Amino acid sequence: MYQSITIIGRLGRDPEMRYLPSGDPVTSFSVATDRAWNDKNGQRQRETTWFRVTVFGKQAEVVNQYLSKGKMVLVEGRLRPDPKTGGPAIYQRQDGTVGASFEIVANTVRFLSPREEGEGPAEHMDMVDAPPPSEDIPF
Repeated sequence: MYQSITIIGRLGRDPEMRYLPSGDPVTSFSVATDRAWNDKNGQRQRETTWFRVTVFGKQAEVVNQYLSKGKMVLVEGRLRPDPKTGGPAIYQRQDGTVGASFEIVANTVRFLSPREEGEGPAEHMDMVDAPPPSEDIPF
């Protein structure tokens, strides 16, 4: 069996890199995707869905080095369900409302924002596929 998800969105915060006990790098960041439409009254509506993304290995290092808040990315990977619920992680916002967070373990991260002057080499703008290690994330 197989599952795959592809999203395009903007980073909601700068990436954070950590290391597994094995020494392998792992980077996490959040991506917001937007959907806009007109309702039956002609009013413009907007919906934002947030994803937590985890990247392993060499991709984790490159993502941490070259991406920052607001950059547009394409992420391909698989959904990781919350072990407690079997679905998205459920949390309570500061205003008391309930929210859900979806987690993606990335196989591929492609940088879609134009390269700015002074950024790294162009070959890092299109990432190679790399399977993540089977270890659990320690955070």
